[in-house]
Amino acid sequence: MNKSDLVKVVADAGELSNAAAGRVLDSLLDAIVKAVATEDSVVLTGFGTFEASKRAERQGRNPQTGEAIKIAAATLPRFKPGKGFKDAVNVKKPAKKK
Repeated sequence: MNKSDLVKVVADAGELSNAAAGRVLDSLLDAIVKAVATEDSVVLTGFGTFEASKRAERQGRNPQTGEAIKIAAATLPRFKPGKGFKDAVNVKKPAKKK
């Protein structure tokens, strides 16, 4: 599913135009990005948590030359799925009979 497919699903479910659903989705994503960029977390109960995660500086190797390089510290976005999301994805399918 891509963004335009998601916009169509939201539009149909919310009885909105595709343009209005697109603005809603864009606003939601923008709010999540801004919150995580300021190192705040966004918790959607049952779905998951978006948060910033710090990664320390570390040593690495240039794969072409084998030379040791220093990889800078970074702050990265992270998503932790909630129980409801995990349960929905991990639905047990009945075993096939032979």
